[in-house]
Amino acid sequence: MQLLRHTLKDQSQLYVFVAVLFLVGVVFGALMVNALSLEQQQDLARYLGNFFRTVSQTQEAGGEPGPGSYWDIATLHLKWAGIIWVLGLSVIGLPGILILDFLKGVLIGFTVGYLVGQYAWKGLLFSLVAVAPHNLIVIPALFVCSVAAVSFSLQMIRSRVLTQRQGGLARPLLSYTALTAVMVAILLGISSFEVWVTPVMMKWVAPMLVASTG
Repeated sequence: MQLLRHTLKDQSQLYVFVAVLFLVGVVFGALMVNALSLEQQQDLARYLGNFFRTVSQTQEAGGEPGPGSYWDIATLHLKWAGIIWVLGLSVIGLPGILILDFLKGVLIGFTVGYLVGQYAWKGLLFSLVAVAPHNLIVIPALFVCSVAAVSFSLQMIRSRVLTQRQGGLARPLLSYTALTAVMVAILLGISSFEVWVTPVMMKWVAPMLVASTG
């Protein structure tokens, strides 16, 4: 925790930059909804209609997710954090980290923007139970991973490129990896919530959206 407090204090400007980049992605993703063609909107509407009906039927059947579902979601989060960690190990990976943060914002902005645009307040309610809860933890955890990666990449630039010094990166690398490992543990924990709690909340709201889709 001391390591986390240290990075939050010393790298506040990077956190602000990453957060702004993410928010720009959210806005961009929401605006992308308006760029969909009528055919694309109809395809998405059919897909979501089938999805909501499946969720509602699962509620009636009393189905529960299994360990396989957990590892599907956990693996997705681990891949995201792992890619950020790998990109942070190289100078050329720096733009890739920022692109991933922007894309994460785009995905969330598009999802919420489409649900609200298509289903109004019901879509907003579904977003609040299906998208928001776990992302309140996932997004900050990925922010920490991203800032740690950017910071380490910049440290490599200063050490290897600007000052031409060799060595001296073992301790920063250890701290970077340790911080990423802590975030991975958090992501594994929130995956449990996403698998066993989020579907329950989705089942409460899904019948209303089934009625909206007819």
